[in-house]
Amino acid sequence: MKRFLKSLALLLTFITASASIPKGTVITDTLWNSDIYPGTVREYKIYIPQQYDASRPACLYLGLDGILYNATAVMDTLIASGEIPVMIGVFVQPGVITDNDGSVIRYNRSNEFDRTDGKFAHFIESELLPAVETHKTPDGLPILISKDANDRAISGASSSGIASFNTTFWRPDLFSRIYSTCGTFVAMRGGNELPALIRKTEPRPIRVFLHDGSQDAWNPLFGHWYEQNLLTASALEFAGYELKTVWDDGNHSIKNGSKIFPEAMRYLWQGYPERVKTGISQNNMLTALLIPGENWVEACDTLPATTSGISALSPDGKVFTETEPDSDWLVSYTVAADGAKSNGQQFYWIHNPLHRDQQIIGMIYASDGNLFVATEIGIQVCDHNGRVRAILPYPVATSVEAFSFEDNCLYITSQGKTYRRRVNATAHPATAPRIQYKSQGQG
Repeated sequence: MKRFLKSLALLLTFITASASIPKGTVITDTLWNSDIYPGTVREYKIYIPQQYDASRPACLYLGLDGILYNATAVMDTLIASGEIPVMIGVFVQPGVITDNDGSVIRYNRSNEFDRTDGKFAHFIESELLPAVETHKTPDGLPILISKDANDRAISGASSSGIASFNTTFWRPDLFSRIYSTCGTFVAMRGGNELPALIRKTEPRPIRVFLHDGSQDAWNPLFGHWYEQNLLTASALEFAGYELKTVWDDGNHSIKNGSKIFPEAMRYLWQGYPERVKTGISQNNMLTALLIPGENWVEACDTLPATTSGISALSPDGKVFTETEPDSDWLVSYTVAADGAKSNGQQFYWIHNPLHRDQQIIGMIYASDGNLFVATEIGIQVCDHNGRVRAILPYPVATSVEAFSFEDNCLYITSQGKTYRRRVNATAHPATAPRIQYKSQGQG
């Protein structure tokens, strides 16, 4: 009897405590006729905590695949306890294309979520969040969402797990905090390539919570989910990201991911409003190349006269490299003393996660013989043997029109603005006198 009364008392205490937690409200709407994903329609929900007063833009939690993990109830509790800041929750479904009778003609989920590029991030920025901010709360307040990436988290499971990562990796100006469970870092639409890109790319200020289970192999023809999550975590650790992982014996399910969701939210937001820090990569080319504290800055001057082209001559004048149309390769030739070219080979292989015709903006050799190649995803730095060893992302999300490398400064132009960055390397354009440089050997 005493045990029963004790259990009853605990239950009543829990019920009383739960009843005292302010409950948020949820608005439901539909997004029609996307320009980015033509013909699609999708439902989205907006969670508004009771504590939201519109006195300033709120933090954001963006949940992909709708409301997973009992997220709104967890947010009610954590906001009330002060463990996470007051935030608006936006929960969006993937798009579908329907027939006139409402039946689905095409599911767009994998196309939106599994792509390893920034297209879905563009959709979030230009279509979803502007639609959310047209709404008002039930008591008439405007919905204001902070534009600061440090105030934003994104989450998903399976394909939406990799989508949450890709959105942030390609657009760290939009989000700084990620929770991914059972993420599809496998060979569906290039997700298996991400660990290599993470290791080579200059790290961004992103905090990541990864979860998966050892029995997670939803469809082994694409790869093993758990193994690919381990590889992704290893790459993130190597690149210096703020990372927490939870591995268990679960399968491809949100069951265990839901259990640890409160822990994930506490980790993602711990220390807020302190900013998520940029880590230090163990990539030796990156650490040698980057100058601590130096980053891209908007330059007052215009692009230097040594603007790069789609070919380059090595500092000793013995190697000539040019783009190959419709390819991810650069063709390299040896150059004789009389200037004759021979021995042309596909030699430099350039990363192309956008999976379309590679757009080479320009290339220039450094005096140490490494080749700097400006591509759509950033400046890819290749060693003597044609391998990309480092990738420097651009400071802007818009397209880059021109690239130059002069002295120890990289330059780009985008939408009429010039940006400059100092690095620990010195340019050696084709117009400079020829010099010898130290060989890197077979490598």
